[in-house]
Amino acid sequence: MELIAKILPYAQITLSVLLIASILLQQTAAGIGGAFGGADSESGFHTRRGAEKILFNATIIIAILFAISAFTALVI
Repeated sequence: MELIAKILPYAQITLSVLLIASILLQQTAAGIGGAFGGADSESGFHTRRGAEKILFNATIIIAILFAISAFTALVI
């Protein structure tokens, strides 16, 4: 238990940096024009393929791991 308590802060920092990077690497189709109504209504909805799908799934996995580490920190 003591080993987990020592490693957990470093794991959370690493996961948080990876989560931020994976979110920032994702692109939106609408851009800034969509915020002001200038984009087509369906431009944000498309099928993810290739690297975009891998990045999207990796972001979800990293977010789940970060949430689990946060709940673990509360228990310890």
